[in-house]
Amino acid sequence: MRKKTQEPFDKYEYYSRSVQSPDADVSFMHDTYKEIRGKKPKILREDFCAAFANCCSWVKQGSGYSAYGIDIDKEPIDYGFKNYYSENTPSEQKRIHILRKDVLHAGLPKADVACALNFSYFCFKERKTLAKYFLNTYKSLNKDGIFVLDCFGGTDCQEQNEEETVHDGFSYFWDQGFFDPITHHCKFAIHFKRKKERKRNNVFTYDWRMWTIPELCDLLKEVGFKTTTVYWEGTTRKGEGNGIFTPAKVGEECESWVAYIVGAK
Repeated sequence: MRKKTQEPFDKYEYYSRSVQSPDADVSFMHDTYKEIRGKKPKILREDFCAAFANCCSWVKQGSGYSAYGIDIDKEPIDYGFKNYYSENTPSEQKRIHILRKDVLHAGLPKADVACALNFSYFCFKERKTLAKYFLNTYKSLNKDGIFVLDCFGGTDCQEQNEEETVHDGFSYFWDQGFFDPITHHCKFAIHFKRKKERKRNNVFTYDWRMWTIPELCDLLKEVGFKTTTVYWEGTTRKGEGNGIFTPAKVGEECESWVAYIVGAK
């Protein structure tokens, strides 16, 4: 009897299964805008969009919804067209616009909601560079626009460690290899291991600056945002994140946490 062979390893598929939750992100952005502005947002711009899964989810909300994705890397964009965009209806596809463009360049598409998720903007290590991006975003938003960021931190994120999360048929590893407390420069990697296969190391690698919440809020206000709100994640009885984010002025002392920051014009 021939042994059953597994499908070829698809790094973007495993990343999506381990890290991303487009429907939850879209729901949060849509509902948060509605709470702040009292109306529904129609246009999303997903910066650092990679395979633009959020764009594909956004337009499923109805015929009045459109989305723009911005990224400079062709490979994940091509993957998105093949694997996510292809699952949208023809009507939805017409409302998805993907641009290979640097988010630091002027002329970003107008939007009601702009987002930079999965900590993508951490690639900007200098304050002046991050300020330029934030200002570009502020100028590109419509009158009542909001800007949604996610960020993370905690004591576990400031030391070398590797965390394994077991999924159906594979394990996901989040590996912190370096953290400098003076500059907050850090290096992370994602590894995967499918059952009965060797561990695939450094499938994705990141060379970042870990920005703090007060730094980000101060900078958002400097470039013009009238308000900044931190949305803190609640916890289960076991002390784990429950996926529910609500406005907060004081956070919990956690070993590891994830939060959204929302800047409003």
